[in-house]
Amino acid sequence: MPRFTIVIAAYRVQGYLGACLDSVLTQSYPDLEVVAVDDRSPDHCGAIIDAYAARDSRVVPVHQRVNSGPGRARNAGVERASGDYLLFLDGDDTLAPGTLQGLADRLALTHDPDILYFNHVRTYWSERRAPSLFGELLASAGTDVFSAVERPEFLRLFAMSSNRVYHRDFYTRHGFAFSEGIYEDALLSYKTMLTARRIACVDLVGLEYRQRRVGASTGSPGEKHFIIFQQYARLFDFLDDRPQLDPLRPLLFERAVSHFLFCLDRTSRVATADRSRFFARAAEWYRAHLPAGFTPPVEGRWRFEALASGSFLRYREHELAVRAAAGARKLRRTVRPPLAARAKQGLYRLHRQRPVDPQLAVYSAYWGRGVLCNPGAIYHRARELAPEIHGVWAVKKSEIETLPEGVDYVVTGTRDFYRTVARAKYLINNVNFPNEVVKRPGTVHLQTFHGTPLKCMGLDQQRYPAAAGGMSFGNLLKRIDRWDFALSSNPHSSQIWERVYPAAYRLLEYGYPRNDVFFTATEEDIRRIREELGIPAGNTALLYAPTLRDYQKGFTPRLDLERLSRELGPKATLLVRAHYSYRPDDELARLQEAGSVIDVSRHRSVEELCLAADALITDYSSMMFDYAVLDRPVVIYADDWDIYRSSRGVYFDLLSGSPGETPGAVARTERELVEVFREGRWCDADATALRTAFRARFCRFDDGRAAERVVRALMLGQDLELPLAPTPPARPLADSAPAGPRGGVLTAE
Repeated sequence: MPRFTIVIAAYRVQGYLGACLDSVLTQSYPDLEVVAVDDRSPDHCGAIIDAYAARDSRVVPVHQRVNSGPGRARNAGVERASGDYLLFLDGDDTLAPGTLQGLADRLALTHDPDILYFNHVRTYWSERRAPSLFGELLASAGTDVFSAVERPEFLRLFAMSSNRVYHRDFYTRHGFAFSEGIYEDALLSYKTMLTARRIACVDLVGLEYRQRRVGASTGSPGEKHFIIFQQYARLFDFLDDRPQLDPLRPLLFERAVSHFLFCLDRTSRVATADRSRFFARAAEWYRAHLPAGFTPPVEGRWRFEALASGSFLRYREHELAVRAAAGARKLRRTVRPPLAARAKQGLYRLHRQRPVDPQLAVYSAYWGRGVLCNPGAIYHRARELAPEIHGVWAVKKSEIETLPEGVDYVVTGTRDFYRTVARAKYLINNVNFPNEVVKRPGTVHLQTFHGTPLKCMGLDQQRYPAAAGGMSFGNLLKRIDRWDFALSSNPHSSQIWERVYPAAYRLLEYGYPRNDVFFTATEEDIRRIREELGIPAGNTALLYAPTLRDYQKGFTPRLDLERLSRELGPKATLLVRAHYSYRPDDELARLQEAGSVIDVSRHRSVEELCLAADALITDYSSMMFDYAVLDRPVVIYADDWDIYRSSRGVYFDLLSGSPGETPGAVARTERELVEVFREGRWCDADATALRTAFRARFCRFDDGRAAERVVRALMLGQDLELPLAPTPPARPLADSAPAGPRGGVLTAE
């Protein structure tokens, strides 16, 4: 029998669940079991739980047949528990290192109390950490063991489910269970504390209580919040049967009313239109349960008095006076925006008064660089499936000449741009539109992204200042709040996007539209692309595509490209693509003139380069995830992995050699890279097995129909089913247009 059973309820927490499970399973105190309950979550929570259970026998997976809410999910977990003590943990929270050892030590010292309380810290999506207000109170208990009647001040502890452990025998003997609906943890918290005869505390900050920006069960307004009155009515019914607890009624009444007022003052819980009705219900509850001789607390006394009078008007008058004073203080701190910015905003506001055009779509990619990437693929598919939707591209002036014939466009930042963006129903981008763009009702914003995350993204960049590059995370949050939909190319991306871009958009697990061409390209297409690039017939084309380095400026090849080309021999053609953020490189131009490489840095289509290449050489570029769709060899050249990982942060160990993490052969030095090709390890059985596992993890949603799915879902109101397993591309390497040698023969003859 384990000492602890940690019951984890999981629903729509795929971006956090792995960290939650890791925080428990890596505790220094190993005598535990984890009952992880998938509450019929529509995302990947169930699969994550099963994967952990397959790796660690201490994990007991439970899958609910229907979504029943956190209370019933926890109840289902208790039914499977076998530990001495129960600890309830939400799937987006974590335990601090050493927590279970600290709890075990205090349990032994206090001779196994009914309940042991511990401390928590709030961890925010902004990386801010806020200590709880209860550390001093918890510390004041020392090693005492007491009841709530003996120490009523402890009823002020935060009434949640995760900052305590329950002796399982105590919990089950009294028939405790979570009730339906939200605020179920408050009801159970008070009932268990009032029942326990032996309570102990420890000022151990063990719970990292995550404050999500979106997604919390209490984070959106609606009728569900009105159940709070029923939950606290159940608590006072509980008191009615226990007259010995009557001295505690005034304190519990004050706690209940404070909770009502807390909800009333937050539009995330009670919508503005519902406030008067919520207030009336609270006032009714107040009158029905008011204890004799109750005295409102000094702080916020006016709120209690307004509630006692039943006058929402009185409450609003005082509330508006308080807000007006705060607003005046804020106004004095406000700096008036520059005149030019105000003029531009005025023009944009004027255009936003006009009706939304239901047949207008604005596309943009890579900050206005042209018809590219996922937006480009969606644009072309929309012209076929929804020709009535007029597509307009937002581009920089310098990119006008690169646009395909017949493409309508507006230049970013111009009057035409703001007029068009103001009226378009569909706004589709793989980065973001400018900060001043407003999400109008009735419009549809789609964030397509432009890669699978190996490096840290979004809010995770706060921990890596060099990678953030002066990014305003406040502006980032404003931009993501405009999204209605966001694309994902694999479950890994889904879990990351949900956490690092926290907003209320819907995630579309459709695959990447830009990869559709890998399934539709013909042998003639591939032959044509290779000829246009100047790849000699019969040669093996190797595409070298390193990514951006946040810690260095400008493109500096990390290889002696001239020497590498010579070492690989005349039957190998080296294509080199510098990251698009870098300016043209004189050295690359010289090497191309000398015939050592083909510089494809300014080629308009990355997808065409991938189709032309027999193998990809890269370091940490997200191109590896797209190229894996083709089922062709990927070679990782990572001479600065340690520096890159520490300066930018990564989500998994690319060089581990583990299936699903490493896509193929790995080289850390230039000499190792040459040997990888000379010895044939770039395409041998080991490399193929790694690539297969990598594709299974990261290419799951790509099947050549991603753009079609997007157009049908967004513009035609339809949905297409996804493939259940990675689909092979139309033509893998062995069947492609003239391919080069596939073994260890890339040497001079």
